[in-house]
Amino acid sequence: MQSSITKLFNIKYPIVQGGMIWCSGYKLATAVSNAGGLGLIGSGSMYPDVLRRHIQKAKEQTQKPFGVNVPLIYPNIEEIIQIIIEEGVKIVFTSAGNPKIWTRHLQDHGIQVAHVIANSKLVSKCEEAGVDAIVAEGFEAGGHNGKEETTSLVLLQSLRHKSSVPIIAAGGFGSGEAILAAMQLGAAGVQMGSVFAAAQESSAHEAFKNEILKAVEGSTHLSLKQLIPVRLIKNTFFERIDQAEKRGADKDELSELLGRGRAKKGMFEGDTDEGELEIGQIAAIINEEESVHSIMKRLVREFNQALKKTKNWSELEE
Repeated sequence: MQSSITKLFNIKYPIVQGGMIWCSGYKLATAVSNAGGLGLIGSGSMYPDVLRRHIQKAKEQTQKPFGVNVPLIYPNIEEIIQIIIEEGVKIVFTSAGNPKIWTRHLQDHGIQVAHVIANSKLVSKCEEAGVDAIVAEGFEAGGHNGKEETTSLVLLQSLRHKSSVPIIAAGGFGSGEAILAAMQLGAAGVQMGSVFAAAQESSAHEAFKNEILKAVEGSTHLSLKQLIPVRLIKNTFFERIDQAEKRGADKDELSELLGRGRAKKGMFEGDTDEGELEIGQIAAIINEEESVHSIMKRLVREFNQALKKTKNWSELEE
């Protein structure tokens, strides 16, 4: 499973754990890194001092590479960047913002930078910013998403001839077969969030994990497109937002309905009725709360089995 991503980040497998808010603390990130992938601490739900503690704990619990995911639209961004530099983090994944703002600054401090995009138009911005890798995230993904609703399959095919840096596929990947499929389409690896959100080491509330395990096809929906698109499990809060959007509510009304701390209420505190439950479509195939070790072993086994099958394929007649 060697690729340009495994070489770039010095990891065994081309598997990146998404830096999800309220799920991706140091326990999850270090478990993934120790299992051969790249674990990411999700800074989006952390005050600066909390992020520093998680980075320090991660350095105590793994000697393997790990990184931090940084949503660029979040407050305290300058302080967060400074903490990352001071603590000697070597890998940063940026999202939800312009990659030009911080990429060079981080690289000047010896930090590799990957940036998340949801459409092919942003490739040129990433190239100009000089990022080390691009995360191509289809709208199947949970959390913040693209307004274009471009699927991972289409996005990968669109990007693979436009990017000169490695592409990491994201959104809807939950099996070893899916990893192989992404790499066949030109990806150097995959980023998986939802699969790890329900892991034993995830800091998500057990009630939220149970909602993930109960999810079926159609349980999630892309919502709040007038603000920042986010894929949510359908619950009481979602239905209220959905009804407001259908009758033409403006941004101000939607912002008032959203309020503050809605994601924390749902994902970290376990209010599955009134909280914001961010998860990807792949939740429909997640049926048990596994350890990271078990998840990684399964992914590798599935990948290898799928790879063996391709050796039996024959060429198409032209």
